Order: sequence, then structure tokens, then C-alpha cells
Amino acid sequence: MKKSELLKEFKHYIKKSGLKYTPQREAIFRKIISTKGHFEIEDLIHKIKTKNMSVSRATVYRTLNILKEMGLVNEVIKYGNKTIYEVALKEHHDHLICKKCGKIIEFHSDEIEKLQDKICNKYDFKPEFHRLEIFGICKECRQK
Repeated sequence: MKKSELLKEFKHYIKKSGLKYTPQREAIFRKIISTKGHFEIEDLIHKIKTKNMSVSRATVYRTLNILKEMGLVNEVIKYGNKTIYEVALKEHHDHLICKKCGKIIEFHSDEIEKLQDKICNKYDFKPEFHRLEIFGICKECRQK
């Protein structure tokens, strides 16, 4: 879906929810949707503030929650006191996370997906979503 269509959907969702559509919300939306890879909310707040825009931390959090409700942003990893997010516009994938440097490696495995389906069928369970996070030490950190 194009960014302009996503913005239209975002505006509609906000108005439908009885909220105000503001330039700050739009700026946050644009910053998040254009983010490549993973992001942490404090980094996002810093980037927005360096653009000389006056946006409160609360507005960023509320806008992020709206985007999560819409299914446009996923909470990917909770590690320590950080939550890492990503824009949900790409195919499903899982993550390897380095505990030393914080590197996140995305991967997809048909075998894992098939095994999950098999387990859900066995227990007559209807999955809505899943996320797989494997924590360890990356090759670069092991070689140091």
C-alpha cells in the first residue's frame, strides 16, 4: 500500500476514533512509516525533536499505540527496559537478537511455520499471530 493511502487510512481511523488529527500526529506517522528496520521509541522521539518539531512524548506514545491498533506497527522485541518496534508492511519474519551488541537479524523459515501449523492443528488451536525471538551472541561479538 502506498504511503498516501496509509496516511488517508490513518486520518480516517483517528477521526473515527473521535480523536483530533494534528500536524504533530501526521509528522509522527510519517517518521514511523518511513523508518527502515527496527526502532526504539526514545530514538524516534529524539529524531522528531531534532527536526525542530514540538511534539510531546505522550503524543508520540499515543500515536504509536494508534498505529499498533491499526496493525501498521508491530512490537517486535522486549528486552531489558526497551521495546523495539517495526513497521508491519513486510512479510512475516522472526528475529535473532545479540545480547551483547543489540544486533537484530531477521529471518524466515518455512520449516518453523509448518511446525507451528502442525502444533496448532494438533491442539485444535486457531493462532492469530506469533513472534519468535532467539537471544544469543552474534558471530561478530563471538569473534571479539
